[in-house]
Amino acid sequence: MTPLRAALLTLLLLPASARAGLHYTGEQFAELPSRPTGFLTDHRALRAAGFERPDGLPSPLRDDYRAAAARLDKLAKMRPLTADETADLGAVLVRLGQADRAVNVLAPAARKFPTHFRLAANLGTAHHVRGDLDSAAAYLEEAVDLAPAKLKPSEQAHLKLVRLRLKEGRLPNGPAAVDDLFGVKYVGANGAAEAGALADAERKKLPADAVAVVQQLALWLPADARLVWQFGELCNAHGDVRAAAACLDGCVTEFALGAADLRARRTLYRAAADALLKKPNHEAHRGTLKVKSVRPLVRAFDESLLPAVSADKVNALPWPLLTATVVTAKGQPTFAKYLEKLDGKTVALTGFMRPTDERAVETFVVLEYPLGCWFCESPDPTGLVSVELKAGTSTEYKRGLLKLTGTLVLNRDNPEAYLFSLKDARLGEAD
Repeated sequence: MTPLRAALLTLLLLPASARAGLHYTGEQFAELPSRPTGFLTDHRALRAAGFERPDGLPSPLRDDYRAAAARLDKLAKMRPLTADETADLGAVLVRLGQADRAVNVLAPAARKFPTHFRLAANLGTAHHVRGDLDSAAAYLEEAVDLAPAKLKPSEQAHLKLVRLRLKEGRLPNGPAAVDDLFGVKYVGANGAAEAGALADAERKKLPADAVAVVQQLALWLPADARLVWQFGELCNAHGDVRAAAACLDGCVTEFALGAADLRARRTLYRAAADALLKKPNHEAHRGTLKVKSVRPLVRAFDESLLPAVSADKVNALPWPLLTATVVTAKGQPTFAKYLEKLDGKTVALTGFMRPTDERAVETFVVLEYPLGCWFCESPDPTGLVSVELKAGTSTEYKRGLLKLTGTLVLNRDNPEAYLFSLKDARLGEAD
């Protein structure tokens, strides 16, 4: 393992019974729906795992999937893989953007084990990702029949999506609308797109689990921009126009979707989100979406894989190391052993600025992912780092991802202060 690889942290996904759609025993998901900001963060990480970074730097999730694929490939040279192992290999290949190879691995095993649920589901997903919707539908039909009762609704949702795409046919000019998964037209009371509103007649059509269903589909198919678009429309339907704007921003800037309706709605939602920031009544900003988790991916990490802490060099400070901190009801924290070793050392982390003042500031808070409204989205104490810039320096508010270098200070005994502080910090652009 290279030092750079270690510095970026190996994220090990915990073994668990996977959800439907794409089944890998090395993945565990929290109960959905998740908070929109946390969902979008993990969704972006899963999408990034599907391709090599153009700057040549490793992706923690991609590295984990590659390690899993290498281990299973090595095992396959020693003996035939079991049905479960083959399903896992197919799943990680799909995650790595190698859907063609995943089909070649899964198809023979599916013929050999025709009643194996995960093989059928993963093969259906692999065909979907590679664009063979006819084959995807055939295998997903089998997956629906073979699925355990608790997973059957999820498999049915995936099959419905594939059938809708088949019925739709090829789209030479790109998709013009979201998939009609719920029979809903995302319009307001006036028959047009409205920020934070959905016509009552349309709202009643939405099933209670609509947001969870779309989040699941998007996590299995992170390169599918239309699912992000639909998630954004559902956020708007629940009154969360900030999350809606963030989703549609991503559809345009990250996925390059050009649908006229999408771009018009993006402009509308962005203007409404910006206007909300100027209003004082934050309780009214929350919307009606009831989330069941902060983020969908449940992660752990192996501290033994991290590089030795250096006293005279800059040490990487990954966010999962901070968020692994356990805080009691009385505010007493328990830090990871590796984090304890970093206390008082020079560290570097990336994050998003949350200023404490509109003017040039010497102190501010940095978060792992940006928040639209501090009061409405309630960041966890373990997801915040207080930053004090080097004496005599200040900064204006910056929107993008930043890199900060400074001395880490852990707070062990003051429940009124931040758990983590970065002293004598320097501010720079993220790599």
